[in-house]
Amino acid sequence: MGGKVTVEIARLKEEIKRLRKVLRDISPSLEALLRKRGLRIYKKEPSEDLLLPDPHYIDQYYQRLQKYSFRLFLRDVIKYQKGFSLEDVTRYATEEVTAQYISYLEEIGLIERSGKNRFFLRRPVRSFGETLEWFFAELLKREFFMEATWGVRFKDTEKRTFQDIGEITVGGDFDVIAKFNGSVLYAEVKSSPPKQIYQEEIKAFLKRVELLKPEISIFFMDTELRMKDKIVPMFEEEIGEGLERVEREIFHKDYHLYIMNSKESILHNIETILSWYHRHKRMAR
Repeated sequence: MGGKVTVEIARLKEEIKRLRKVLRDISPSLEALLRKRGLRIYKKEPSEDLLLPDPHYIDQYYQRLQKYSFRLFLRDVIKYQKGFSLEDVTRYATEEVTAQYISYLEEIGLIERSGKNRFFLRRPVRSFGETLEWFFAELLKREFFMEATWGVRFKDTEKRTFQDIGEITVGGDFDVIAKFNGSVLYAEVKSSPPKQIYQEEIKAFLKRVELLKPEISIFFMDTELRMKDKIVPMFEEEIGEGLERVEREIFHKDYHLYIMNSKESILHNIETILSWYHRHKRMAR
């Protein structure tokens, strides 16, 4: 009996996945939703600084990236990419786990040995930022069946004039944009710790939100440090008080704007935000 139930649950999950794909395909594309906002993509998904293995290893690598300690380890590998030892990158996990991480990167061809106990990255990478954006977009695609892209630049957004909000100047990339419920989800993805975030970055994020008009916007920091200490006050300086805690280190403003970190997991926190929004969207302004 139990086996039949398990098979039926698996079948229903596959059917739900198929129906979601059908709905995604028959609704307006992400590009169409952006064009309705007067926005045309001219660059996206840059690959120069992606730290990714060959496609054969991508699925397993994606699963590894869900571990916070592995992402922190990769940042140290990038930091010491010209040459590092086990001791150089053993900060956020045990020596045994870090040795396993090194062995894994060597197995999938991202690093090579330069001696008995020294390693180096096979090609230069400036930062972990692009890989983290790729991973966040992959989470939306794989776990929530969203059409998503990352590292997006639009044509002619340096200075735009709109009837409702007047002139607005927006620069830089839109880190992750996805199609969500016939509208748009936008996420700013930060690999830096809170101490390296400045007020101008909060202002730039809010300008992009104003230009894009997403249904949900997320300011995400890949840290387990408290958001209430620095990031929440910086937002309140720009938008006034009223940020409310959803749970742990997830906060919202008017059910559309969210701040989150990596505590628990990135996947769990995205699930929490989407669930919270659906339960309370009638109250959203």
